[in-house]
Parts: sequence; structure tokens; C-alpha cells
Amino acid sequence: MAAQDETGWRLETRLVQGALDRSHHGETAEALYLTSGFVYDRAGDAEDRFKDRAPGFMYSRYGNPTVATFEARLAAIEGAEACCAVSSGMAAVNAALMCNLKAGDRVVAARALFGSCRYIIGDILPRFGVETVFVDGADLDAWRLALAEPTAMVFFETPSNPSLELVDIAAVAALAHRAGALVVVDNVFSTPLLQRPLALGADIVVYSATKHIDGQGRCLGGAVLSTKIFRDEVLHPYLKHTGPSLSPFNAWLLLKGLETLPLRVNQQCRSAERLAQHLEAHPKVRRVLYPGLESHPQYALARLQMQAGSTLLAFYVGGGKERAFEVLNRLKLIAISNNLGDSKSLVTHPATTTHSKLPIEERAALGIDDDLIRLSVGLEHVDDLITDLDQALA
Repeated sequence: MAAQDETGWRLETRLVQGALDRSHHGETAEALYLTSGFVYDRAGDAEDRFKDRAPGFMYSRYGNPTVATFEARLAAIEGAEACCAVSSGMAAVNAALMCNLKAGDRVVAARALFGSCRYIIGDILPRFGVETVFVDGADLDAWRLALAEPTAMVFFETPSNPSLELVDIAAVAALAHRAGALVVVDNVFSTPLLQRPLALGADIVVYSATKHIDGQGRCLGGAVLSTKIFRDEVLHPYLKHTGPSLSPFNAWLLLKGLETLPLRVNQQCRSAERLAQHLEAHPKVRRVLYPGLESHPQYALARLQMQAGSTLLAFYVGGGKERAFEVLNRLKLIAISNNLGDSKSLVTHPATTTHSKLPIEERAALGIDDDLIRLSVGLEHVDDLITDLDQALA
């Protein structure tokens, strides 16, 4: 059954029905193709597909109809020409970088990164002869100095995990392009609803679809969005031969997640902003980090490049690790977990979990103190969340 004409559809409609190509059965939900391989009517048909002379699927490591639907829908809402879905967010980060780098290349990255991202750039890439340079992502002069010489790729996340530091996407992209670099942005904290890196000059966007896109703690997944040329000539050959393929079942779950993404993220952002305001006024909270607060040092930039302040916030409780653990252990509604973007509110202690492998001095430079708590705001009633936080802080 032919796909519908999506011309003029608004975002919410595309998230529900975009790239929907029903089979001859006319199913309402997207079809789930749980298959590893595909058959051909004649031997010549197989030859034509493997030589790219005829369209069609060959093997689910190369492509799968359910995965392809997810890729097309996510690309449409991101405003990207192409998308490759992979098995996890870290598979997306690794593939976006490794597919395009070689010995002798140079990478410049913001220092405020998720621990695994920092490990890839700071530990793995140098093993293969790639020079890596870390800069203060909020400091344009630092970017300007680092990008004064030829560079292959630039990588940063904005807002950063867990301290919600912002990078000026448009300004850094302009500097990077003058240095000959491709700009890769990890947009997981913002989702395609709150921030559009490609429209601001980025070349590649990566997601952990495990987070807001699934949004219900069910499965792993990742995505790399780019131009069609980059996807076809650089990224897809790397993925095809290295194999971080997304399960069709996970792709189907992620498609279901996309349908409710605006409903969930918009509500979570409203609750997160109210919680941030409440905690900022709380006598037992030392400081709150949230881009939607005027007290955030990059509030003006947040208003310029983001539609809302994110579903996440971080706050310092004072008293070091002992006090932070006390608060975490007293929570009754909010669960302790290192995941984020879930419909359930989740809280973690970054210094001993997501960023525990960083040296103490690096954590201190990034503001990841022992009393810092990261909160991923879910869909519970915000007043219940306030009550839970208040009794835990009491």
C-alpha cells in the first residue's frame, strides 16, 4: 500500500503517521518484520540487489523494513536528509566518529561529556593515531584557538550531562567549518522537539533513542542523522560491516515512542521548570542548574537555541557525598537510576555513577561535585514530585 503524501503535515502528525507504508494487509500499526534475511524469486534478483541495481532488502544487518520506517520518520522530524538507526546511543556516537576518521586526523571536543563519550574520544581514538583536544565548551575563545588549525571532526553535547552546560551551536559550527571539520552534536538532552542542531549549522546529530524517544524504559536504540551522501558513502558501509544493527522489535517500540514524544516531553519540561524554581528557593539546596532559569549562566543562549529548558535538571544539596546519599535514600516516589528521559522520574549521583571514572580534578572542573544530584523529570503530577523532594531534603 503506497505511502501517503506528507506535504503540509505538522510535526505531531508526522510523529504518528510519517513514513507509514502499510503492507497489502492494511494494518493500522506499523508492521513488525522480525526476520534476519530475505528471499529472492530468482538468482539474478539477488545479484541485482547486492550490486545496487535494484531496490530491496538483503539482510537485516544491512537494512530492515521496520527499522527503515523508524529511520525515515526520525529523519523527517529532525529535518535531516537521512538517518541510520543502531543498537544504542553509544553505538551511534562511536559510528558517527569512527566511520569518518583515520590516523593523523584531529578531533576537537567539549570537555563536558557523558563518561562513555569521553572514553571514546579521549581513550579509544588516540589508540588509532587520532589527535584529540578537549576545550571548555562554553568558551568561544577556547573553540577559536583549538580550531585555528585543520580539524576533521568536532563533537559536543548541549546541554551537557549532567551539569547542563550549553554550547553555542551556530558559533562553534561556523568556526569548525572554517577548519574543515564536520560537526557532530549529541542532542539527547534536548530531543528534536527542543533543539534543531542541523538548522543551526551542525552536520551530524546523534541520539540515544533509549532515552526520550522510547521514553518508557523498554529498550535500547540509537540514531545518526546526516546528509544522504554521508549516510550512503561513509556511514552505512561502516555500519554494514561492523554490525551494530538495531533490532526490528526495538525499532517498532521506538516508533510507538515517537507517537507520544511531544505529549511527554512538553509535559516533562513544564514540570522540570517548576521543580527547578521550587528547588532554587529551597533553603537546603545550594544551587540549581537548569537552562530555563534566569540564574543559569547561559540563560540567554538557551532562549536563543532551545524551545524549552529540557526535562532534566541538576542541583547541589551541600554536605558532600554523605548528604547527597541521604537525600537519595529518603526519596519514596522518585527512583534511583542512571537512566533518563523516562516517563518515571529518576535520580542519580553522577560523581559515583555516570562520571565516576573521571579523575577528581576533572570532575571538579566540570562542576560534578560530590553533592550534585541529577534529576530526570517524568510524568508524575508535579506536586507529588515536590512533596517527595521536600521530605527527602527535610
